[in-house]
Amino acid sequence: MPKELIRLANCTMAFDGEVVLDNINLYINDQEFLTLLGPSGCGKTTTLRIIGGFQTPTQGDVFFDGVRINDVPPHKRTINTVFQRYALFPHLNVFENIAFGLRIPKTDPESRRKVKLPESEIQERVLEMLKVVNLKGFEKRAVSSLSGGQQQRVAIARALALSPDILCFDEPTSALLLLYEPLGALDLRLRKDMQIELKRIQQAMGITFIYVTHDQEEALAMSDTVVVMDEGKIQQIGTPEDIYNEPKNAFVADFIGESNIIDGIMRADGVVEIFNRRFQCLDKGFAKDEPVDVVIRPEDVDIVPEGQGQLKGTVTSVTFKGMQYDIIVDFYGFKWLIQTTDLSPVGSRIGIKIDPDGIHVMKKSHYSGMFGDYSSYSEEYEEISDADYDPEAEDQEAEHEEE
Repeated sequence: MPKELIRLANCTMAFDGEVVLDNINLYINDQEFLTLLGPSGCGKTTTLRIIGGFQTPTQGDVFFDGVRINDVPPHKRTINTVFQRYALFPHLNVFENIAFGLRIPKTDPESRRKVKLPESEIQERVLEMLKVVNLKGFEKRAVSSLSGGQQQRVAIARALALSPDILCFDEPTSALLLLYEPLGALDLRLRKDMQIELKRIQQAMGITFIYVTHDQEEALAMSDTVVVMDEGKIQQIGTPEDIYNEPKNAFVADFIGESNIIDGIMRADGVVEIFNRRFQCLDKGFAKDEPVDVVIRPEDVDIVPEGQGQLKGTVTSVTFKGMQYDIIVDFYGFKWLIQTTDLSPVGSRIGIKIDPDGIHVMKKSHYSGMFGDYSSYSEEYEEISDADYDPEAEDQEAEHEEE
């Protein structure tokens, strides 16, 4: 069973009376890669700063390995942080940047004396870290001569070099590394490369990573656990697969990937109604005729000839994305995004089919109605919200006009 390393218990943070973190409860296991994910202002950075000791929660407790650390200052916590701005010293070469923290005398907990690491240990540790981050042979290079990705690796190596099992006199203490959007300054190709590299480093070192980002692709690619946050609250905690396939509410469904989110009615276990049509699904446990939000991912929609479709619509936009086309289709005034390798030209009429495992049903929340429609015009929202609207009648009217 995984060992719990960090726990936030009922943590609230307020600035000038404004609550920015609202009763957060979260635990983080040893050797886990956990990502705090959410938009700007969601509370993820405040959560990271509380864990690092840079801020003290207005209410609640922070525990490290079972010990309350609310009053422990940052420099006395066995936690290191890598920020988006790497803060490398431009006048020092790669070796000296990584060695900087190792050269600072530490207090021996028994004698209370300042103790310096032997130069041989510093040399060994720096070279070991350079090997871990794939920068072997770079020790004499000036940091200004490095690429963005290489500078980021130096910053990570510097933080890893200070792991407590080395600095705390071989005490069996777990290491924890906080990463605050460290890939934000890199271009797309480097970001993707460093996603793989960070995961490799975390697994090789066997330490806990807490990663803060607003980029859902990074979160899905690297994490063991994703914590989705908004409005100072945790919206959902789970594996990347759980977060993507089983979102708890419309915010999570919209923030993690693309989603078509439609009003529905749960008619029975395994049967949901949207647009006055009933679809088979895998969801159960809802009340009969309970209003729900229905999530359908763009890649789970199959395009078929119009006459064979469970729903029929008109293609209003096509965008080529390389591996697939992003197609916007108007279904009775509500516009869906469909991702497909088959081209359907603008103006064409198509049908769609959705397998039961491509439909996910969620409870209504205060986010309901805020996300999931790819329309551009407000009147389209008004049409679909009309209780008297009957898509079957529209189909019959269209067929009559064609005759």
